[in-house]
Amino acid sequence: MQKLNVADLLPLEQYARQRNDLRTRVLEHKKNRRLAIGPNVTWCFEDRLTIQYQIQEMLRVERIFEPEGITSELDAYNPLIPDGRNWKVTFLVEFPNEDERRTRLVALKGIEDHCWIQVQDFARVPAIADEDMERSNDDKTAAVHFLRFELSDAMIGALRSGARLAAGISHLAYSHAVEPVAEAVRLALSSDLEGTGSK
Repeated sequence: MQKLNVADLLPLEQYARQRNDLRTRVLEHKKNRRLAIGPNVTWCFEDRLTIQYQIQEMLRVERIFEPEGITSELDAYNPLIPDGRNWKVTFLVEFPNEDERRTRLVALKGIEDHCWIQVQDFARVPAIADEDMERSNDDKTAAVHFLRFELSDAMIGALRSGARLAAGISHLAYSHAVEPVAEAVRLALSSDLEGTGSK
């Protein structure tokens, strides 16, 4: 997937006029890119459109006009766009009650290192977590992590030919799997991968 550059972004005034339409489009697009792993974790599979929207929103909220500021946002977010051979995921730990969340984040320390995906009968692929910075500390995990799943040529070929996809977390305090991933999600994620017939 091609990285974003300044020419791909709308100026703030133009974005303000188109924001509602773009937001509706992105929310629809995200429906088949979100995967609930158990009751309290959601994986959001990023792509060029989801990251473009995040950058536009950051520029809007922070009122960033200057070229240096825009470039800084691009540099921060472009690494979250997959390259056609992997998936990149924003991992959210969600507990509505603040006290419960605080307690559970302690119990879930290291959860980001126990995430996996599996294509058909291939070996599980473990997540590479938080390459940009350490998000956990000695006491607890963070509520947001960033994951990368690297896929082999054989896995990509199998997925694009209809192979089953599973995903899960194997942590002592939180063990859940989605087997198989819904077909609409599998198709959306398979379309991100490079291979015969890829877009």
